[in-house]
Amino acid sequence: MGLILKKKGCRGKRKIDKSIPLFLAPYILLFMIFILVPIIIAIGLSFTHFNAVGKPTFAGIANYLTILTQDRVLMEHVLPNTILIALVAGPISLAFQFLLAWSLAQIPKGLRTILALLFFIPSQTGGVAIAVIWKIIFSGDRLGYLNNLLLSSGIIDTPMAWLSNEKWILPIMIIVTLWSSMGIGFLSILSSILNVNTEMYEAAYVDGIANRFQEMIYVTIPSIKSALLFATVMAIVNAFSIGQVGVDLTGANPTPNYSGQTFITHIADHGLLQYEMGYAAALSVVLLLIIYGVSRIANRLLIEK
Repeated sequence: MGLILKKKGCRGKRKIDKSIPLFLAPYILLFMIFILVPIIIAIGLSFTHFNAVGKPTFAGIANYLTILTQDRVLMEHVLPNTILIALVAGPISLAFQFLLAWSLAQIPKGLRTILALLFFIPSQTGGVAIAVIWKIIFSGDRLGYLNNLLLSSGIIDTPMAWLSNEKWILPIMIIVTLWSSMGIGFLSILSSILNVNTEMYEAAYVDGIANRFQEMIYVTIPSIKSALLFATVMAIVNAFSIGQVGVDLTGANPTPNYSGQTFITHIADHGLLQYEMGYAAALSVVLLLIIYGVSRIANRLLIEK
């Protein structure tokens, strides 16, 4: 292996293989360019008034005060919508990922690979799948699959305008989010389950484990806590980062009466449509802090000291 710690001189002194920095350099460079530098720029812009055309002017904490005291859309619509999606889609998504991964781990390798790929694909399709599949399913005319089914069954008499009805936009967004939630976290859990030492299951049955459910609770879950933590963090990030789904479904930003407005679409509204880049940067920093805080809580709950 390339990453080797070589002993040098007396016992206890070690020399790091010079190849380590070489292997880490591409990752560090990309991390700085695409993550660290944009975060620093966003933090800097959050203390300015900037319309993306003129020169930024220093505004102090004015943008943050506006967020806390004057942004009614944020407090009345965006924050409640985002929290609701995170509380519903996040945990349900994580539960689905684990149960599906555990189920796939019980079947032969060939079929498992095909099914895992089929479940993973929706997480990579994004707006294309929404436009092609979900807008047709929830189309507001008689040709929409859901309307056609409900009309044929006699449940409704006239077609429902699902994607322009404020009552249904958020639930539909959650459904679409769950459908596309089997991403990297799901693959991480599946890989971890497949790599659990089989001797642990044998020892557990000797110690009194009676069925597969107990096997899952007492052996599988404790053995894959690292993967569960990673999947949890990814689920949290995805739940708080939902936004384009509502725009793709309704074709508008903001969504009708802000019924599907989330933090991401609120940031895009101020930054890309109203050209309030300084305020949008402040919103981005607030969202980053929220995600970081929730991720830390998840870390404390899943990782034992």
